[in-house]
Amino acid sequence: MTVVDELKAALRDLAIPEKAEFFPRFFKTGPCEYGEGDLFLGVIVPDQRLIAKAFTEKISLKELAQLIASKYHEERLTALFILINKFEKSKKDIVLQEQIVEFYLNHLQYVNNWDLVDSSCYKILGRFAFEQKRDDLLINLSKSNEMWHKRIAVVGTMFYVKKKRFDLTKDFVVRNLKHPRDLMHKANGWLLREMGGQDESALLNFFNLYYKEMPRTCLRYAIEKLDEDLRQDYLKSRI
Repeated sequence: MTVVDELKAALRDLAIPEKAEFFPRFFKTGPCEYGEGDLFLGVIVPDQRLIAKAFTEKISLKELAQLIASKYHEERLTALFILINKFEKSKKDIVLQEQIVEFYLNHLQYVNNWDLVDSSCYKILGRFAFEQKRDDLLINLSKSNEMWHKRIAVVGTMFYVKKKRFDLTKDFVVRNLKHPRDLMHKANGWLLREMGGQDESALLNFFNLYYKEMPRTCLRYAIEKLDEDLRQDYLKSRI
């Protein structure tokens, strides 16, 4: 049995039939929905993280390429958890980090649902882009026509936001302010909210320029932690 087979067997041992039935509805896998056609084993995230921890040292990037290409959602997510673990254990080994980032970028077609994106992008790509001054990695994705690439770009700026650098976040939000999918509106609002948590004045200055143009979902996500009176002022366009 290969390492990949062993890992897959370990996941199947933890599968919960009720979750396998519920997850397709939760992740919108029906016709024309954003997760159309995705398949689930029924393994919860904490168990996936445990499996990932157990296999991080055992599995190579070459073997991981087999896992991340799986038709099963949990196998792809577990592959990403392993990739994050490898990146965090790299201890500033720039060659290894470059290999991991290259792997991530070469397998973006499998990072194709919001949890896969949000769990991985800023911990790998966003961190690397910030620390190595490679903003271009996120900028290029923000210009893509693929929604998941755009979401990776804006959520990838989370690492920047935590370091109190907001320019890329603001640029990506404006670039995709009118995106047709609510998943982008939610991502934009989420990152603006995080920006406000670091510097509320920066958020309010941005709002005063753009809030009347924002989709309602984006605005509601972004103002969630503001004072209630101020929230109502923005919601009712009184500013």
